[in-house]
Amino acid sequence: MKIVILDRDGVINKESAEFIKTPEEWIPIKGSVEAIARLSQAGFDVVVITNQSGVGRGLISADMLGQIHVRMIDYVQQHGGKIKCVLFCPHVPEDNCACRKPKTGLYDELSGRLNTFFASGIYSVGDSMRDLRAAKAAGATPVLVKTGNGKKTLQQIKSLPNDDYADTPVFDNLNKFVDALLLDAV
Repeated sequence: MKIVILDRDGVINKESAEFIKTPEEWIPIKGSVEAIARLSQAGFDVVVITNQSGVGRGLISADMLGQIHVRMIDYVQQHGGKIKCVLFCPHVPEDNCACRKPKTGLYDELSGRLNTFFASGIYSVGDSMRDLRAAKAAGATPVLVKTGNGKKTLQQIKSLPNDDYADTPVFDNLNKFVDALLLDAV
């Protein structure tokens, strides 16, 4: 099974310090939707795993979050791609839930849904340390993109006392990662 897991904010769409609260605020990063379409057309199942604490903070309802995800899915479909599913954690960090990245609850849920175990051939693309940590803990291969918080995260990786993430593949954006993946160069 060919699977690519994507974080949402900062990977697919532009990041917002005030949270994405309406479908109109969901603005794709240039080339990201086309990259998802290319993955789909190459036979990959594309899954989104995202922390959305705006729900837990009362800034956005679960229904509105669903509308944002419908907009994203529709936009991807209009460009020839498909998102197999979107899994999200609505909790705030203080809830200490099992599903908020860097914990692996949503990865575990995905594994159960797809009846598969994660392995190095399953890539999980993110822009933050929590994305990379969750991917690694779940058994997927973490990939960093420099969009969203990615440049800041790259500096964090370089300053870590150990080299646990030194071999993490790093790409300018999702489109560049897909270029490399489809050329078998990751």
